[in-house]
Amino acid sequence: MDEGGGDAEVEPPVAVDVPEPGESGEPGDTGDDAARAAVRVRLLEAAPEAVRAKVAELVAVAVGNLPVSELPPPVRPVARFAPAKRARVGAGPLLGALGSAGGFAAQVVEWWAEERPGDWQPPVPDPVHAAAVAVLEGREEGSGLVRDVGERADAGRARAERDAAVARADRLEADVERLTAERDAARAAVDAAAEEGREEVAKLRARLREQGVRVRRAEDEAAALRDAQEAGHGGLRAELEELRRDRDRQRELAAAADDRARRAADDLASARRASVEARRADDARLALLVDTVAGAAEGLRQELGLRRVDAGARPAELVGAGSGTSPKARVTDPAALDRLLALPEVHLVVDGYNVTKTGWPELSLAAQRERLVAALAPLTARTGAETTLVFDGAGITGVPTHSVRGVRVLFSDPGVLADDLIRSLVGAEPEGRPLVVVTSDRAVVESVRRAAHPVPSSVLLARLSRI
Repeated sequence: MDEGGGDAEVEPPVAVDVPEPGESGEPGDTGDDAARAAVRVRLLEAAPEAVRAKVAELVAVAVGNLPVSELPPPVRPVARFAPAKRARVGAGPLLGALGSAGGFAAQVVEWWAEERPGDWQPPVPDPVHAAAVAVLEGREEGSGLVRDVGERADAGRARAERDAAVARADRLEADVERLTAERDAARAAVDAAAEEGREEVAKLRARLREQGVRVRRAEDEAAALRDAQEAGHGGLRAELEELRRDRDRQRELAAAADDRARRAADDLASARRASVEARRADDARLALLVDTVAGAAEGLRQELGLRRVDAGARPAELVGAGSGTSPKARVTDPAALDRLLALPEVHLVVDGYNVTKTGWPELSLAAQRERLVAALAPLTARTGAETTLVFDGAGITGVPTHSVRGVRVLFSDPGVLADDLIRSLVGAEPEGRPLVVVTSDRAVVESVRRAAHPVPSSVLLARLSRI
């Protein structure tokens, strides 16, 4: 076994030559004989636990100071344990090695006698220590010492058990006395309560008799009152019925008056709302027209390239034969569209599906609408033009009612074409405001040309492609 650690494999025990009884070794030889080994085994078997633990403690101290190579193989791993662990964990191998005749016990005794004689034979007698020393030395008189320690341990246990039994008996007697006192107190309380209960019952019975007399008197008075009530009940019932009929008539009249008042109030509120809405629409149109005329006069002159005429020139002199009013010219290029959108207060009206089906026919209708709105938003933000995007409302659910990214999106009502909605938008604008209608529908173009500038869908798509 390697002496460097305690986890190496334990060497198997080896045979030891035991000298015959009566033989002796060299002078001073400390080797055990078979007789002493047998005495140790017998004493260890008869020893109480305290003596065995003391023997293991003495052997563990000596083993920690003896050369490992001189120890029996089963003891060598225990020698490498910590001192506190050696006697507790290695007690089995240590005590087992004492029963051999190989001289291990003599080594332990010799070490104690030489190294620590004062601890081996302490001045103050200790029965357990003396018995342990006798076991290690293999002396026959150790039987009496071991027996004395055992008897003392048994006597101590008996005294402890007797004291515990006496204490339990004392506790039980105290409990019996306490419970007896509690029982007597409970009985006294029950007797007192019973006496009080009998008195209370007598009082309750007397009170009950008084209450019975009062109840009978009250019943007689109630019977007399019922008779008097029955006597005058007929007239009161007729009067009550008349009062109920008057009440119902008053309620009907009040309900009719309230209904007429509500209808009058509703009519008045409707008239006021209609008046306010009409006035608001007129004010909005007038204000828009004034702003348009005031802001666009100079811009129109520059945009249309009008030259200032001489002071003597008059409009009548510029009208030639065959001249007359003509529709507004079609816009054919994105530059002209930009010039129109630069006019103050310009209104751009777009025929939605006419543009999207020209530019992105492969997309779904919903995707076409989203793409056109997304494309018009930057143009609207850049030019500041009022922009209205019109779609057919057939088959559309969940129509949005607000502007999207600055673009007003309108859907025609069921049964109404988007073309008619565009004509209505153009007709609602005041005369003189710049209007631009984007569509390739010839019928729409012809119907709005005298009020708006028509722009083909392809021109708007070309302009949007540059954003």
